[in-house]
Amino acid sequence: MKHLIAGASVLALTTGLTAGAAVAGGVERSTQSTAILFETGDYVELTFGSVSPDVSGVQQVPLTTPAGNSSGDMAGDYMTWSMGVKTDLGDRFAFALVIDQPIGADVDYPDDTGYSYGGSTATLDSDALTAMLRWKATPAFSVIGGIRAIQTEGEVSLFNGYEMSVDKETDWGYLLGVAWEKPEIAARVSLTYNSAVDHDFSADESALVEVAPGVIVPVSQQNDFSTTIPQSLNLEFQTGIMADTLLFGSIRWVDWSEFVIAPPLYVAGAQDNLVDYNGDTITYTLGLGRRFNETWSGAVTASYEDAVGGYSGNLGPTDGATALGVAATYTRGPVEITGGARYIWLGDTETEAPLPYPGGTTFGEFEDNEGVAFGLRVAYSF
Repeated sequence: MKHLIAGASVLALTTGLTAGAAVAGGVERSTQSTAILFETGDYVELTFGSVSPDVSGVQQVPLTTPAGNSSGDMAGDYMTWSMGVKTDLGDRFAFALVIDQPIGADVDYPDDTGYSYGGSTATLDSDALTAMLRWKATPAFSVIGGIRAIQTEGEVSLFNGYEMSVDKETDWGYLLGVAWEKPEIAARVSLTYNSAVDHDFSADESALVEVAPGVIVPVSQQNDFSTTIPQSLNLEFQTGIMADTLLFGSIRWVDWSEFVIAPPLYVAGAQDNLVDYNGDTITYTLGLGRRFNETWSGAVTASYEDAVGGYSGNLGPTDGATALGVAATYTRGPVEITGGARYIWLGDTETEAPLPYPGGTTFGEFEDNEGVAFGLRVAYSF
């Protein structure tokens, strides 16, 4: 049943429609799976993804422009990739290196729609290198540990003249996990904890500040602030349910309430954080894989993430999601090629109006949004 899992893993790639098109909560673009450690023998994989969200809303109150204007599609398309290498170190140890992009954002409000946030843009980019070791304590029980280095950078430019950029910052985290397996029925359950990673950024900020009634001057500052890439917990499972048929899934909790971007100059002017989230997310995924013959197998998945509630940020106006996915794997000797696709229904939400409106005033209503994601993975066992 080995190559049934290929459909599951390539679908995991396409679960990220983030920062304005969230599918896995927050700004997440990878799920930090440890599944590569359970591949047979020496193994390498390369995965690519393409994500096309469509997110728009309608302005409810006047700001720089009248109410009633549509924002247009403000969630930019993006590409993502990952690479993993795994090798056995004797009979009881397996080692893997994974390069991926754990978080990201691409926000681009069109500037010709009449929406007050028109012309606002934001990008967030990251790269991570994770080293993992699995110790097979008994034939059924394994212990997993590892370290992760994450490098992150970003910039923001808003309609009101505020701009901010941060240089690349690299910091470290760790992971710990346990796993149980029964190969005779292709059964495995693994639980992995990924620690938080704290970044201390130096930001270049600029804004138009009213220093006296009717007197507005440009202000530039270099300020320091901290952001936490949140901790998470992954429960992954699979089992054979009949000949050549596999049931698999996952439950993933991420502590997104700890993720805050609060540059000092922005906070002083807006009296609010630039980015924060109202609560944590739990994402449920369930899939079914089937091997048709020695060459072809396929998989289908469904995933669900409940809405957190409350207002969403104007740089990330979705809340919760439901998705369906399909994948097919072609196997020839040691080579596996898997293609997958997901269609995502993005949860409705409202955004809060900035100053001078009082807290609790709805600014934008974002409804009936969606996204499509595609993934391709090439794997080689040797």
